[in-house]
Amino acid sequence: MSDNLPAIPGMNNTVASSTGGTGGGLGFLALAGRTAKLAASALFLKEGMHLLRSHMEANSTAALRLAEMCGQAEVEPRFTSMIEDVSTALTGVAEASGDMVNAADSVDTDARGFNGAHEQEYRPGYEASNGSGVQQAKPGFYRRTGRRN
Repeated sequence: MSDNLPAIPGMNNTVASSTGGTGGGLGFLALAGRTAKLAASALFLKEGMHLLRSHMEANSTAALRLAEMCGQAEVEPRFTSMIEDVSTALTGVAEASGDMVNAADSVDTDARGFNGAHEQEYRPGYEASNGSGVQQAKPGFYRRTGRRN
């Protein structure tokens, strides 16, 4: 299944570890890639929610206009009332999509902040270990043994 997100370096079907092998997603590039994908997904969600909000507001306005025309045409009041209820529900969806925009914006900001902090903290070690030519332990090894690297 395609997610229509742009390709993100370090992310593919088999998640790469900092040693270049597959490490179950614990490696430097894999984590950076996943959080970048999270930020990109949040931006796509935000864009979609803006479109949804605009669409629901337009539909709500159209429903109100229809209810007014039904009132002028002396349509049975219960049907006019149902159309007004639809307009109210559509307005609720528009407002909720605005809440989703705020949540997606927060996720995007937090993911980017995490990526920046992660990059600053771990990039030097990642570069040093890759440049050393020495095979490194799998990600998480030192945590399991109680040693710190």
